[in-house]
Amino acid sequence: MGETWDAVIVGGGHNGLVCAAYLARGGLRVLVLERRPVLGGASVTEETFPGFKISTAAYLCSLLQERIIRELDLPRYGYYVYPKDPAYFAPFPDGSHFLMWQDLQETCKEIAKFSRKDAETYPRYETYVEGLARFAETMLLVTPPNLVGSGASDLGKLGKFGWQFLRMRDDERVGQIRIFTQSVADFLDRWFESDQLKVSLATDGVIGTFAGPRSAGTAYILLHHVMGQVNGHRGLWGFVRGGMGAVSEAIAGAARSAGAMTRTAADVDHIRVKDGRAQGVVLKDGEEIRAQAVASNADPKRTFLGLLGEKDLDARFLEQVKQIRMSGCSMKINLALDGLPSFKALPGTRPMPHHKTTIHICPDVDYVERAFDDAKYGVPSRQPLLEITIPTTYDDSIAPPGKHIMNIFLQYTPYHLRDRPWDGVRESYADRVMDLVEE
Repeated sequence: MGETWDAVIVGGGHNGLVCAAYLARGGLRVLVLERRPVLGGASVTEETFPGFKISTAAYLCSLLQERIIRELDLPRYGYYVYPKDPAYFAPFPDGSHFLMWQDLQETCKEIAKFSRKDAETYPRYETYVEGLARFAETMLLVTPPNLVGSGASDLGKLGKFGWQFLRMRDDERVGQIRIFTQSVADFLDRWFESDQLKVSLATDGVIGTFAGPRSAGTAYILLHHVMGQVNGHRGLWGFVRGGMGAVSEAIAGAARSAGAMTRTAADVDHIRVKDGRAQGVVLKDGEEIRAQAVASNADPKRTFLGLLGEKDLDARFLEQVKQIRMSGCSMKINLALDGLPSFKALPGTRPMPHHKTTIHICPDVDYVERAFDDAKYGVPSRQPLLEITIPTTYDDSIAPPGKHIMNIFLQYTPYHLRDRPWDGVRESYADRVMDLVEE
């Protein structure tokens, strides 16, 4: 069994590593256990093709809290983000295109190609949404109050949120209610008329979710993207130097410097519980590791339904966990390229601004909604939403000289298909996606 740790963390994803870093900084003896041979979870860099360092899953950075970057001094451990500018490039079937820049005036010039009214409205929209984001950000680093059996601390948190809400102007309060409840399509319809602008913004309301642009609550996901920042600048997203694994490596470096230990290829079988308290973990190979506390970086269902047993949990709580909706809907295709692609809307293979951004392949909001309609019935989208990035336009260290990496993030692709396993259609569907890119 060996020594007893103050805390064992199951999973070495970036969230688990942040937890380890802060616990170690607080003086605790911490051990992180990661099932895979590499730390990082979804935030990893792997040499999928010889010489190409691919961000296998996550591909952009923005929502890592500036407070964490500052307190853990992540730049000291190699963390650096290239701000993405332009923000978006959207080529359309009629040969037109839209570029959204970080410079507001340049963006408004682009919008005016489709609607002068929208170009005049957009600065007010941006100011309005940023105001909503500032309020929502105050809740991100606060433990949510317990609404069942609330104690004095929980009531105090509720009172603080209520006071902040009451101090807002009437239009701001209405805006908060709308942003948390409306669909992103309805929210944007209140502001704009041009399909080109609306679809360019609406994609941020559905990326990574099993929901369409007309699904309630997707407006908040749009807001969540506005909350992000790079190098202290709000609303920016960027490419991490060295790939997304560099995020995890930097956090792991900070954790180790504070005294935390990490182990890879350590597959946890279950959390050991005695008298209602976690006592440690048992690995798949039978090794038992004792700890005063156990934190899990795994998802709630895997943690409470897999690593713990039903006998260890309250029946009502267990039922609530079972009811959590966790439906995968996204696919990622990583490509090694000999050169940069040429677009019909902006021909040419020399490096140009539209290669250095996020490329949206979706002509309008209805197109995205139809893509979601397929997935609702267990069928991969016949015309999927595509979000494409080429990180080598910023960081040439992740590919051989003159070569490039293309990441295609697409949806909707249900994790469980209605009438067949993915193994039977994976290759043919990837070919279909490549045909769409070629178009």
